[in-house]
Amino acid sequence: MVLDFTAVLARWQMLLDGSWLTIKLAVITTLTGFLIGTLCAIARRSGVRSLSSLAGIYVEAIRNTPFLVQIFLVYFGLSSLSFSFSAVAVAIIALTINVGAYTAEIMRAGFDSIHKGQWEAAETLGLSKVQQYWHVALRPAMERVYPSLASQFILLMLASSVTSQISAEELTAAANFIQSETYRPFETYVVIAVIYLVLSLAMRIVFWALGLVLFPRRRRLGTNL
Repeated sequence: MVLDFTAVLARWQMLLDGSWLTIKLAVITTLTGFLIGTLCAIARRSGVRSLSSLAGIYVEAIRNTPFLVQIFLVYFGLSSLSFSFSAVAVAIIALTINVGAYTAEIMRAGFDSIHKGQWEAAETLGLSKVQQYWHVALRPAMERVYPSLASQFILLMLASSVTSQISAEELTAAANFIQSETYRPFETYVVIAVIYLVLSLAMRIVFWALGLVLFPRRRRLGTNL
């Protein structure tokens, strides 16, 4: 077998566009997934049984079903309800729902790691539940589970490749189109694998730098990521 990457690399614009959409999907769903996951973690720890149960059902349902099935359920479910969304919008919704469940469990572990005395001190000061989480618990909880969060969001970026199944034109979709045009599937997916590797390393560097800014104590201890 003679390897020839010329035809694949000649379509660099398509690869660039696919990579850019992959990055946008990762950034948007990281932010929205973190927000939903944090709220679900708080709900699971709340004393309101209905909220805790609903959050628990959501987390367990998502964590125990394949992402491919989830994205098809969102895609065809919204269509059956007469909602018309683009493939990219559906991809964002499905990725957010998926990563939100995993983030919920990570953040719940972070909140559970906060010493009971800190919660009691916050109550003694008369802080509301919202103030307790915002001023006392959120940042220390994030700090303790930050490596797990970073890894989960990198996995999210890689999982975005599944959205090619609903015609979202991200990196894997671009690869599928290129290999069908060039008849060079091996070379195409070698290039795609390298791009995903570069994106993963770039995200790890970004999270490392972000951790230095958000958690100076980890920087002083040399434990950031």
